[in-house]
Amino acid sequence: MNRNLGVLISGRGSNLQAIMRAIADGRLDARIAVVISNRAEAAGLQRAREAGIETLCLSHRSCATREEYDGRLVEALRARDIGLVCLAGFMRLLGPTFIEAFPNAILNIHPSLLPAFPGLDAQHQAWQHGVKVSGATVHLVNCDLDAGPIILQAAVPVLNTDTPDTLAARILVEEHRLYPEAIRLVLDGGWEIVGRRFVRRAAV
Repeated sequence: MNRNLGVLISGRGSNLQAIMRAIADGRLDARIAVVISNRAEAAGLQRAREAGIETLCLSHRSCATREEYDGRLVEALRARDIGLVCLAGFMRLLGPTFIEAFPNAILNIHPSLLPAFPGLDAQHQAWQHGVKVSGATVHLVNCDLDAGPIILQAAVPVLNTDTPDTLAARILVEEHRLYPEAIRLVLDGGWEIVGRRFVRRAAV
């Protein structure tokens, strides 16, 4: 698979930083070709600029429809020969226009053990529900919210002393470990989608 990454963010970019660190350390054989945000004030854009990575701000407010915005994103990514799209705190739902442009080549990191607690504030949802274990999930993106084939997961115990914030902080540690590893697995190939399952083929 083409190892040019396009990373989409809306905020601080801590998972972007984890990907950048894994590339710098030699744990991930990839190149971040562009970082795109829908928010000009996203702190992750500055992280990328400081690392010499091209950045773009494409505001969704400049487009009349979701389809138009998705089309602009696709155009920007294709112009940079992106092979894998990595959503890293990108707070926009992507529609068919985008997903069909990059089939089985869009990853997302989510702060729960999917399919539990999809959507926003997953850490608070888990804490409020009283679960004893939560965690992080990296999955392929499809047209359903946080419902694509799961690539990797990591469990995080929920402590009696936890608040939503302390739980989120411990889950974030696992996110930073998990995401570069999932990207590596996808880029290295040797996998297929069986039903809704991500299955690595046995080595011959």
